[in-house]
Amino acid sequence: MVKHIIVTNMNKKTSLKSLSRFLQILDGTFPSGVFVHSFGLEPHIIKQNVKDINTLNIYLRNLIIDQYSKIEFVCIKKVYEALRNNKLNLINKLDKEYNSYLTYEYTKSSINIGNNYYTHIKNQTTKDIVKEYFSLIENKKTSANEIIVLSVYAYDLDICMEDFIVMWCKKNLINIAATSLKISRIKPSEIQQMLFEFDEILENLDFENIGNKITNFNPLFEEIIFSHKNLEPKMFTT
Repeated sequence: MVKHIIVTNMNKKTSLKSLSRFLQILDGTFPSGVFVHSFGLEPHIIKQNVKDINTLNIYLRNLIIDQYSKIEFVCIKKVYEALRNNKLNLINKLDKEYNSYLTYEYTKSSINIGNNYYTHIKNQTTKDIVKEYFSLIENKKTSANEIIVLSVYAYDLDICMEDFIVMWCKKNLINIAATSLKISRIKPSEIQQMLFEFDEILENLDFENIGNKITNFNPLFEEIIFSHKNLEPKMFTT
């Protein structure tokens, strides 16, 4: 089960502060911007693999299973472990490894947004290990991928790994689902209700069995690209 950020003890103001910070920086209207990769949503819609709310629901569920659970969630887990063990070199190594698993445009956007996040939050950290990592960004000694920068900041704010994964994942699901409004006939009210349903799915993720090895094979992505090579997945950036 996910450990809830909001606790009953009213003296735990740090938890509320942490939640408030992430509500702010994960908002797409915030000046640091956001980005998300569609992983084949456009070709899926054009080929009618995604044509209604049920097929969009399946698409997003598979995105969690085939993409996030094998790359991003593993990356977050490794960042938290490295920070707890005071092994900054492992985070720098992970930053480079993460780049190698992504397409060029994805990597470029991830680094750009990560550095934007860093600019806005660099003076808001408290833990020494976090300050050391941010000094690597300042001195251009690490890539500063979005997922790693946000993971490090969540750790600094004492947000547990499970809660951060849920917030980060839900943010992406919202952004991807919102883009479907522009390229499909699915009603906004249906999408809103479907996204509410994902709260229970995310709450019951098997966090204990997140893998230790990153893999970039995404059958959802590979199948659609090989079957429709003239349609490229898009990067959505604000």
